[in-house]
Amino acid sequence: MEFTRTLTTNPTSDEERNKILQDPGFGTYYTDHQVIIDWDIDKGWHDARVVPYGPLTLDPAAAVLHYGQEVFEGLKAYRHKDGGAYTFRPEENGRRLNRSAVRLGMPELPVDVFLQAIKELVSADEAWIPDGDGESLYLRPFMIATEAFLGVRPSHRYEFRVIASPAGNYFGGELKPVQIWLSETYARAGHGGTGEAKCGGNYAASLIAQLEAEANGCQQVIFTDPTNDHAVQELGGMNVFFVIDDGKTLVTPALDGTILHGVTRSSVLELAQEKGLAVEQRTFTLDEWKRRVEDGSLDEVFACGTAAVITPISELRGRDMTLTMPEVKQDGVWASIRHDLLGVQTGGVEDAHGWLHKLA
Repeated sequence: MEFTRTLTTNPTSDEERNKILQDPGFGTYYTDHQVIIDWDIDKGWHDARVVPYGPLTLDPAAAVLHYGQEVFEGLKAYRHKDGGAYTFRPEENGRRLNRSAVRLGMPELPVDVFLQAIKELVSADEAWIPDGDGESLYLRPFMIATEAFLGVRPSHRYEFRVIASPAGNYFGGELKPVQIWLSETYARAGHGGTGEAKCGGNYAASLIAQLEAEANGCQQVIFTDPTNDHAVQELGGMNVFFVIDDGKTLVTPALDGTILHGVTRSSVLELAQEKGLAVEQRTFTLDEWKRRVEDGSLDEVFACGTAAVITPISELRGRDMTLTMPEVKQDGVWASIRHDLLGVQTGGVEDAHGWLHKLA
């Protein structure tokens, strides 16, 4: 697809941008441009363009505002020592965007166009990539229904956009183990629902539980399936892993339609197997979690996702319980996998899998 390019006439100054990049936070600042591609039922995808970053103009009756037809992705661009900008397995994000879109009755975007779109944006805003340890340019592709129509049916018009935001550590500052809250009142997703789609509604459903977590001194919330012996599902924004058998086995909840197909998740599983760990994707219940903490057969718990990469978990709290995880070891499985994964992403470890994609 051919992209037109209209650059901003009022770019962020070098001085202001450099100040922002000293402490980018996460999702706080945005680059100078965005990518937009339109779709309608007659033309399909068309009018691909790079334009200045700015507000959306939507009709009050736009379908996204009433029926929630919206999907998104998240990936990062890293500056490598060779001066290039690289991202990690972006084709998997493109495929997942399409699976999400199909689930919500939205059109698929060719994966090669998805890749081209993020490349166009990074090319325009390459100066926004921070170069601190583990820092990146976070890319947010998303698709929304824009047709003004109040009947209940899939929209006949959509926009695909990509925006970007310089990013530091997701949890802020030095990497530290996190405390997580067990949601016993709210569910993130149910069987037959949209749990494995990356859509805004899933995250909206988790926010009240996230507020409950924060009120109880926790940084994240974890959900279980009350219809299946409280099988562990995932955190509000990350997949979860358990290390057992004296560090020899890695367990993660099986993908059963309620859990997001994480790109980082699949990468962790592949790296773990290469390190000689037995990998199990299966039901892991809350009762098993408690039992393993009590009898000492649980070695580590950690979470993973694009934003946080890998973060160890030190404690699980609930209304009437507190489970303290084993002491977080800096030479644990979580740390070894994080070293290799982040190393590939940032260019410090050889990319033996062909996971990297050069953007600029």
